[in-house]
Amino acid sequence: MGLRGPGARPKGKPGEASPELRKALPWDAEGLSRVDRIVAFIEDMPVTAGKLAGQKMQVRKWQRDYLEATYREDKTGNRPVRTSVLSMARKNGKTGLAAPLALCHLCGPESEPYGEVYSAANDRDQAARIFKEISAIIDNHVELQVRLNVSRFKKQIEVMGGPGNGSIFLALSAEAKTKHGLSPSMIVYDELGQAPKRDMFEALDTAMGARENPLMMVISTQAADDNAVMSELVDYGIKVNSGIIEDASFHLTLYTADIDSDPWDIETWRQANPALDDFRSLEDVERQAAQAQRVPSKENSFRNLILNQRVAAHVRFIAKAEWDRCNQTPDLQTLKGQCCFGGLDLSASRDLTAWVLVFPDRGGGYDVIPRFFLPEEGIIDKSEADRVPWDAWAKQGFLTLIPGATIDPGFVAEAIIEAAAEYDLQAVAYDRWRIQDLLRELSAVGQDDLPLEPFGQGFKDMAPAIDKLERCVAEGKLRHGGNPILNFCAANAVVEKDAPGNRKLTKAKSPGRIDGLVALTMALILSDRFEENESPEFLGAF
Repeated sequence: MGLRGPGARPKGKPGEASPELRKALPWDAEGLSRVDRIVAFIEDMPVTAGKLAGQKMQVRKWQRDYLEATYREDKTGNRPVRTSVLSMARKNGKTGLAAPLALCHLCGPESEPYGEVYSAANDRDQAARIFKEISAIIDNHVELQVRLNVSRFKKQIEVMGGPGNGSIFLALSAEAKTKHGLSPSMIVYDELGQAPKRDMFEALDTAMGARENPLMMVISTQAADDNAVMSELVDYGIKVNSGIIEDASFHLTLYTADIDSDPWDIETWRQANPALDDFRSLEDVERQAAQAQRVPSKENSFRNLILNQRVAAHVRFIAKAEWDRCNQTPDLQTLKGQCCFGGLDLSASRDLTAWVLVFPDRGGGYDVIPRFFLPEEGIIDKSEADRVPWDAWAKQGFLTLIPGATIDPGFVAEAIIEAAAEYDLQAVAYDRWRIQDLLRELSAVGQDDLPLEPFGQGFKDMAPAIDKLERCVAEGKLRHGGNPILNFCAANAVVEKDAPGNRKLTKAKSPGRIDGLVALTMALILSDRFEENESPEFLGAF
């Protein structure tokens, strides 16, 4: 094998004779299916480390199932899958599967002349891992040595003859200056769930259009929150698998523990660890489980990395499963003219402002209509800094972008006035922070008589409101429509307690914005106050 770069040997000639070379390779045998050829290629590769080092790889049944799903052929003999996601817990052999598959597309049965195979990772060290594994395989496989030249300095491999002639492999990291101009035939994205931004994934995904039969393979544990690009892929794949969406170009294999299963039971571990007690150490999982039981702060990390559950590092105030059960979409047409209550959480000049309406029904339930505002200027930079797709949410209509670099309270005032005209707006609870700017805007357009009520943010006022919100969510009495920004706020929400046990939402300890949930909480408890008063106006609204 020629090693390019400082101290490299001269390049060997393609097809250079060697007494060790076999005349026939296992994956070239007649009568093999597409997946059979891929499996034969993988099982001819050496294990390079661990207790099985020196032996040939062996494809397990669960790995074969994944390959069958990814490389299935349609009636014309083509592979329809363009994006294939394999999500499972840590240490289940993701790199051990990704490395030979990358080689398979570089110089094996899935290769094409002058192909471009890339491994993508979030940092240089992670990018180096798959490259090192591929290099180690080549070092121990004589037929590959004479055809491939490896540049360890560039983390690049070049095919010098035979199948895949002229193809290259290159390890990319998120620190690379640009991924534009590439034309990938195959991409392995390692640990996308930990990606700090989505720009690398999107650049590579859009670059595949120049190839006739490209493949993006994502192999990763789940991300901790709903807004990560990995979470979007998993959610999309679940819909494809369930038949809600028809998309033959997308495949998801997901190994995750049921959220309601006992996290300390070995059968729960098996749900997320297909290689458990094989090449995934059972003793190591037992050790980590014991630590997580003794140290509560480690439980969420255990759930995310070992059980492959989408669990953030902080302890959520609202359980995700309960919140998600409230995602029915309100019927906007039937709500026109109906009684409602508003909650307004104004922000600093550059942060998120939330305006939420709740509509009580006779059965004790509530329809929820949220609106959110951010300054338009710098929205892409803010999306990257916050690791939140503000720009995408704006394009989808979930976020109103206000022209300029700061929040213009006139836009918020206009939204309140519109709601008062369209619905029977009984009252609006507001945080006193920056309210004078809004009041001036309302006064300027002759709307001084809107039913605005100040709402304290301390334990005294927030405690009963928190209890009300928690009860509504647990009993499934909300219909919030799955608004992604409100979902984001709910996922970030953290409460703190005073000495008597009263609770309030705390922005200081929350990992992200919670403004939408604060506004929702105020609106819900406000509806209770009016219901207790039994005002004729309120009762007449029903």
